[in-house]
Amino acid sequence: MDKLRTFLNSMTPEKQEEFARACGTSLGYLRKAISADQRFDVQLCINIEEQSQGAVRCEDLRPQVTWSKLRGTAEAA
Repeated sequence: MDKLRTFLNSMTPEKQEEFARACGTSLGYLRKAISADQRFDVQLCINIEEQSQGAVRCEDLRPQVTWSKLRGTAEAA
């Protein structure tokens, strides 16, 4: 969550609002979730990664999820 907090804080308030809307949520929700260390829905993690152009990755938001498997990049056993 620290990466997301840092990423948001690097933007103007207007850009933060635009970013949240583009992710399909509100800035208030993002800020609340960051401060409460809540887990984001998988789709929201994907949206955040896409809208941040990879600056905040899904792995930063939900490290317990095996994202490489979901991405289809896991090595075969």
